[in-house]
Amino acid sequence: MKWFGPDAGAVKSAVLDVRNGGRYSIVFSTENGEEHHVSGVYREVIPDAMLNFTWSWRTMPERESLVTILIKPDGHGSLLTLIHEQFFDEEARDRHQRGWAGCLNKLELYLA
Repeated sequence: MKWFGPDAGAVKSAVLDVRNGGRYSIVFSTENGEEHHVSGVYREVIPDAMLNFTWSWRTMPERESLVTILIKPDGHGSLLTLIHEQFFDEEARDRHQRGWAGCLNKLELYLA
């Protein structure tokens, strides 16, 4: 709730059942006031190491994609690798790349 989303917009709700087969649903707004709903299913969860889950927008559920987040120890911190794949087209890929970059920047500031 503190750092998710592509810009300074607020997360309005986040329901996460982080386990194999569990579901998640996140509602957030962007700075321009648009509201977005994303949801999916956790396919594989390895605590402190990996999350693998489907990703689907409420407005386009047929365009499901796949997200994998890998976390590895790195000195006194961790190295996070985010892979988002199986996009409908290149435009969707590029929009998600900008969104995740904003989200990860917010996470970095939150953890600082």
